[in-house]
Amino acid sequence: MGWVGYRILPTRYLTKLDVAGFTELPVQVNGRILPMESLARNSLMLISGRQMVYLPEGKQKLAAIGWLMHLTMQPELAAQYPIFRIDNAEVLSLMGVKADGRKYFSFNELKAHIPAIEEERKKIPAETALRSVFQNQLGCLYNALDIYSQLLNLLHTGTKPSELSELELEYANWLVSIQPAREALRKWVSGEKVDQEVFQGFFDLGDKYGWISNNVYFAVIPPIERQDKWGNAGFALLNVMETGKLNPVVVDYARLVTSFREGNITTFNAMIKVIQDAIGNKAQWKKLKFEVFFDQLEPFYVSTVIYLLSFILVAISWLVPSWNLQRAAYWVLIVGFVVHSFGLGSRMYLQGRPPVTNLYASAIFIGWVGVLIGLLLERLAKHGLGTAVAAILGFATLIIAHNLGLSGEDQLGVIRAVLDSNFWLSTHVIVITMGYSGMFLGGILAIIYCLGLWFNVGKSKRETLHSMVYGTTCFSILFSFVGTMLGGIWADQSWGRFWGWDPKENGALIIVLWCAIMLHAKWGKLVYERGFMLMAVFGNVVTSWSWFGTNMLGVGLHSYGFMEKGFWVLLAFIVSQVIIIVGTGFLGNFKKT
Repeated sequence: MGWVGYRILPTRYLTKLDVAGFTELPVQVNGRILPMESLARNSLMLISGRQMVYLPEGKQKLAAIGWLMHLTMQPELAAQYPIFRIDNAEVLSLMGVKADGRKYFSFNELKAHIPAIEEERKKIPAETALRSVFQNQLGCLYNALDIYSQLLNLLHTGTKPSELSELELEYANWLVSIQPAREALRKWVSGEKVDQEVFQGFFDLGDKYGWISNNVYFAVIPPIERQDKWGNAGFALLNVMETGKLNPVVVDYARLVTSFREGNITTFNAMIKVIQDAIGNKAQWKKLKFEVFFDQLEPFYVSTVIYLLSFILVAISWLVPSWNLQRAAYWVLIVGFVVHSFGLGSRMYLQGRPPVTNLYASAIFIGWVGVLIGLLLERLAKHGLGTAVAAILGFATLIIAHNLGLSGEDQLGVIRAVLDSNFWLSTHVIVITMGYSGMFLGGILAIIYCLGLWFNVGKSKRETLHSMVYGTTCFSILFSFVGTMLGGIWADQSWGRFWGWDPKENGALIIVLWCAIMLHAKWGKLVYERGFMLMAVFGNVVTSWSWFGTNMLGVGLHSYGFMEKGFWVLLAFIVSQVIIIVGTGFLGNFKKT
């Protein structure tokens, strides 16, 4: 509890700079307004696969927001940080670097090899299936370098560190040159003699601003008028030729950069306040502040640790019954569930959507539902079984969500147009995801049952597990069936057909059919207790395929979460379930109890 309380406290930065204010400054990415804190974390995750920078001096670490501040305002320093992850020996060889065990490299080490990287990148096939491991790794490195280069011009138009201290002078020269350039252009059209020097400076700056405007899609300059749109500094400066007005925030950011480079803390902090006042919109600031808090709290990471602790306490209570830790494990699980619920609710508030909008969100929600059901089961049968299975499912699904989030993409971003329906996201998606939760919960309970057979656990506990799995199977078939029907109605409205034998649709149907087969086999006494539990273990295979496997096919209208790297993980999971089924099957005939 103390650790959770500590994380809730606002982050304190060991500097007089208003870093906290900088974390809350807004930036528009793909149509969503997010704080600098989120941009820094997402970008660093895409580049290096982690949210901290380990400095060359040793074990010192730099937070993502500190790295972004250096990159945008002191790039010559950021260029020394080893942030680009390279695991492939062929990619290292392309740069003339020996595979000496290092995985992270700085921009200074890579910049001389960028032309070679760009040349090799042109040879990469468009289809993912045709790419080699080398080409995939090279493509990731190229994308990381592209993000890095775009962030360099996040706050300004300086293309060299030496230009950053002269930004205000450059902008003033641009404004002064516009009218003479227009006059010179009028004379040139009329056939009059024109001084080329008048044109040259204007065109040089215009070309630079045009490049930044077209190639940097991070927008930090808010609109002046309501009908205007967000843009970057290059876009705002070019827009002066049309409107005759320069957005003052462009100059404010220039002063912010200059003061940072000069170490002028007073001016830096003052400019943060000026930019905040210029942007206004109190409702937007409230949401930005909350998202910064959400990012820094990392509720799903906190929940993952708490769920693991809860399972350890349950395991100890089984090994050393005299310690009586089951109640403590139950309350620890409740704390984890509360934090998990806060994270889920925070995502809904920030995104303005129901809890499940993509594959990442589905993992979080499946775990949440599973923990909730596990808590209810523990209240009914106080053997620690409900606590244990809830902790396992909560931990596992949040680990899955973490790995899905390693893509670095904005998980709160704008969703696909075909999913842009809060009604169907609140009905079909939630209901069918609850069916997934029930199947996985039953499967984990069945695995514990199998382990109980291997280690001769008492019959009463096995019977309790059997009853729990039967209940979760009934729960799963109800929600899976209703969710599948709702999905068909949504498909009819969106695509003009109720059913199209799409892989994802087939996966949902397979879950319903497998639940029905399990229940009929039990009711018809084709299997008894052990056989039913083994069928529940196989339900994990069916559900994991329907949830993840269908996305990996890369075909169909529902393939929103293609994950090439997840194939081997899914295969290993399926093999593990088959081993459990076969191993338990050797203990006796399926029809025997």
